[in-house]
Amino acid sequence: MLAQSGGGSLTGDIKASGSSAQEAAAAAWLAGYQAEQPGVTVQYDAIGSGGGRENLIAGAVDLAGTDAYLDEEEREAVKEVCGPRGALHVPVYISPIALPYNLPGVDDLQLRPDTLARILDLQITRWDDPAIAEDNPGAELPATDITVVHRSDDSGTTENFLEYLAVAAPEAWPHPVDKAWPVPAEAATQNTGVIQVVESTEGAIGYADASVVTGDSVAIGVGEEFVEYSPEAAARVVDASEPVDTGLEGDLALELARDTTASGAYPIVLVSYHVACTHYERESRAELVRDFLHYVVSEDGQQAAAEAAGSSPISEQLRERADALISTIEGG
Repeated sequence: MLAQSGGGSLTGDIKASGSSAQEAAAAAWLAGYQAEQPGVTVQYDAIGSGGGRENLIAGAVDLAGTDAYLDEEEREAVKEVCGPRGALHVPVYISPIALPYNLPGVDDLQLRPDTLARILDLQITRWDDPAIAEDNPGAELPATDITVVHRSDDSGTTENFLEYLAVAAPEAWPHPVDKAWPVPAEAATQNTGVIQVVESTEGAIGYADASVVTGDSVAIGVGEEFVEYSPEAAARVVDASEPVDTGLEGDLALELARDTTASGAYPIVLVSYHVACTHYERESRAELVRDFLHYVVSEDGQQAAAEAAGSSPISEQLRERADALISTIEGG
């Protein structure tokens, strides 16, 4: 995916790779930035969050798109190419993680966290199970076998979803949080692959960034109600979340409030970041990265992503903090 430009004050190129959840938003950002800086070529390769982080650590790209912030080991490793202060996290994309399912005749499926966890852990194997019936009073549930579909690649979407399960259903979900899915089931590559398998398999349920979901999706239990995904419902969770201590002052990696019971909040949410070096070898490179990131978090950039991917624009308060953080990127 390329954005090529040619009539602004800057010239050069930016290479980025990572999150497939960001793919639709990235296409919008590249097109919008092209209009502002026609002399800059931006490339984004949607290979998945894990691949993006690996490429940044290896020095193969200028930016990584990732749905999970760098862990402690990655934060140390990236200092080799980014200098002693390492890398910084800029939240650029907020989206619900939807739970698409394929169950003809059941249009409004509701699942409480414990029921969902037991389905995904293969403890509940048929759609007419009493636990599912209890969550869906009056629904005619078929005796169809359940097929669980998960990401086959290391994925920030997977890691975010596993974080939710670990917090919301700790007694029903015994597995650790990781980038890889822990239970053997039907596997597919990236968000689009999961959707393809769900749509072609009666009885299937999976998880994917909401931007690629076009069919039915589960309403999840939050407190005493069931909440469907929406950008607004996802944004409520982000606004209640606190920064993680990454060792870098002002960094914006977030610890999401997965256990919220606030009315209307959808807690299965993904916050995707652009991860940039705090220092680049050349000031010209740092200037390009700063300029592109300022556009991505701007009102125009966030609106472009919302229109292309159905994401939730970051709040004005978060934008101000992001702009201040981006401005600290140095070069030379």
